[in-house]
Parts: sequence; C-alpha cells; structure tokens
Amino acid sequence: MTGTRWLDEHEQRTWRAYLAMNARLNARLHRQLQADSGLSLADFDVLVQLTDRPDGRARISELAGAMQWEKSRLSHHLGRMLRRGLIAREECPEDARGAFAVVTEQGRDAIEQAAPRHVETVRELLFDQLDTDQVDALGTIADAVLDRLDDPRA
Repeated sequence: MTGTRWLDEHEQRTWRAYLAMNARLNARLHRQLQADSGLSLADFDVLVQLTDRPDGRARISELAGAMQWEKSRLSHHLGRMLRRGLIAREECPEDARGAFAVVTEQGRDAIEQAAPRHVETVRELLFDQLDTDQVDALGTIADAVLDRLDDPRA
C-alpha cells in the first residue's frame, strides 16, 4: 500500500472553494424557497422527482436511491410532507412492504408556484456569473465526477 496522496496547495484551495460554494449556494437556495413558497430545498427535490414522472409517483425505495438519502431519513421527510398535503402515500399492490409516494394537486401547485423564482435564483447565483465555456466546463466536470461515482469499482 502506498502513502496518502495529499492534495497539493492548488487542489486543496479548489476543493475548499468548491465545498464553500456548494454549502453557501444550497443555503441561499433553501432560504429563497422558504421565503417565497414555504418549501424547503428537500421538499422541492422530492416534488421535482415526483413531478418529473408521468404518473407523479415513485416507490419510496426508488426515491431514496435517486435522492441518495437513507430510507429512514426519506420516510421521516415524506411524513412531514404528507401532513402538509404535498404528497400522498399509496400501498404497493405487488409488495405488501412497499409503498409509493404520490404528488398531490397541492404539491403540484406548490412546485409550479415555487419553480419560476427558484430558477431565477439559480440563474442569478450561478449561471449569470459564467460564460458559455465555463458552463460547458462545469457540465463536463459534473459528468466526469458522476461517472466516477456511478462506477461500481469506485
């Protein structure tokens, strides 16, 4: 086994800038959603996952995988969304232990009202600062890292 491959100064500065950017961007997006719509960023993410599906429903296990959340964390969050009327829960006829999360009309209305301002904020905080080449580079970087994360050997 070889020694640890420490980050050099440039890599460490870049890594820390990325972490700070990610934390601050997520915090600002969360605050904007809360202020404008009463939705959390997590609520918005769940509603996006559901409304992107033609039938507006997903098995809870699929949703947990898509969001990279533990099932217990997602179940607790879905419970809060259920109490607020944003989603419904349906039992799975093929699997007595399985269940579906289903977006309600109230949930659909909430995301439709929240999405325009959310997209404006994403554009204002991220994309308006970048030129076309930088957007392309960001997409290339994201794809490369995602490919690595999806590699079962990683």
